[in-house]
Amino acid sequence: MAKTGTLIFLLSTLLWTSVVSAGNPNIVFILVDDMGYGDLSSYNTESRIPTPHLDRLARSGMRFTDAHSAGPLCHPSRYGLMTGQLPFRIDYGVWREHALISSDRMTVASFLKGQGYHTAMVGKWHLGFEENGYENPLPGGPVDVGFDTFFGIRASTDIPPYFYIDGDRALVAPVNHIEANYSDGWTRIQGAFWRAGGIAPNLQLEGVLPRFTDEAVGVIRDHARSKSERPLFLYLAYPAPHTPWLPSESFQGISGAATYGDFMAMVDYMIGRVLKELQDTGMKEETLVIFSSDNGPVWYDTDVQRFGHDSSGGMRGMKGDAYEGGHRMPFIVRWPGQVKPGSVSNQTIGFTDVLATFAAVTGVELPEGQGPDSVSFLSALQGNEVSNTTARGPLVLESSRGHFLIRSGKWKYINGLGSGGFSDGFSGAYKAVAPGAGDPTAQLYDMETDPGETRNLFFEKPEVVKKLAAELEQIVGPGHKR
Repeated sequence: MAKTGTLIFLLSTLLWTSVVSAGNPNIVFILVDDMGYGDLSSYNTESRIPTPHLDRLARSGMRFTDAHSAGPLCHPSRYGLMTGQLPFRIDYGVWREHALISSDRMTVASFLKGQGYHTAMVGKWHLGFEENGYENPLPGGPVDVGFDTFFGIRASTDIPPYFYIDGDRALVAPVNHIEANYSDGWTRIQGAFWRAGGIAPNLQLEGVLPRFTDEAVGVIRDHARSKSERPLFLYLAYPAPHTPWLPSESFQGISGAATYGDFMAMVDYMIGRVLKELQDTGMKEETLVIFSSDNGPVWYDTDVQRFGHDSSGGMRGMKGDAYEGGHRMPFIVRWPGQVKPGSVSNQTIGFTDVLATFAAVTGVELPEGQGPDSVSFLSALQGNEVSNTTARGPLVLESSRGHFLIRSGKWKYINGLGSGGFSDGFSGAYKAVAPGAGDPTAQLYDMETDPGETRNLFFEKPEVVKKLAAELEQIVGPGHKR
């Protein structure tokens, strides 16, 4: 991706947009990584993880109970959030070497920048760069798609190379080497797990979460001190509680969900620091805060049995799955004076809807062709609940192993058997679930009466199966397989 193309796009964005409204709120979007629907006690009264700061945030704002990431994996989920476009529409598998966001694609950052916002990102990107050696610039990342500043990392803290990025340059190149690590008593993708590879001398894996909190607090503090008339948009993308689970000593043993729960409690504490900074700087009352997770947890049924903690909160499945545990996320919005404290919305929303919602908040229409899968949920924030059949069109997601699901109103159709993801096995252990003689070939669930997806209605509702299969084919294309 050439920087000249990006500059042209950003200039054209300014022409598309209206005069900046002085009344636009600051926006802070906090995204955590691999956290389950049932980890917060505000969503699961039987959670064994203390999350006082996030539960307080929920009490002061609105909880969405039917919110969905754009996919059950890190990079497709983040692509949908940034662009308002469902990730199956691109080849997101090339992220290791190439930037996923094209220079003509609007992002939440470029849109808000066009509305006069100062746009800052801290944390995990995972949407690729045009890589050509870490001694060279890294085009195609946050500062080329609308962010004024970026301090973060390339991907997860278990995917090498490990190094900090400032703007579009490696702060220090990953010239050292770290060996792989695994934890006894867990699967190979749980615990204090990371892969072998290059690592920068100034990065320690256990220090990434506190460092990003310091950076985010600094962004808020600097914005307050500047007394700028421009509103702030901060996208804080924590790479936790994704592996490696590395709680500091003061959090070890604090939860009833082993190392994972301890690390999630540490994440909650760090978010509390960010929220406190909004309070201390006097920005809280003028700031719209959104909190969510990029996909479901790496927490198996055996972990639920061992620790008595259901990270998916009664939903079936986990990260990677077409089942709800893979993509139904906690989604909390606090907006003083606009969103009623302690309110709950059951409206179905998706990460792709964030772009259109920000457009509605600022009173600007999205340009034609931008945010093609984005539908504003501002009305729900204002307390005007609408039925799921009229709020938005079908929601289509892809599992980690190529299953597609379509959610339309109360119905959910999955075009194969099994989870299509990590629940059916990871890496070399994965084996697709094949139908036997007389078995259903796909899955249909009534999400109003059966949110846990326990009863497949494939044979009982053939007309619904036929309708949703046809709708899915029209949206995705014949075959529905990557």
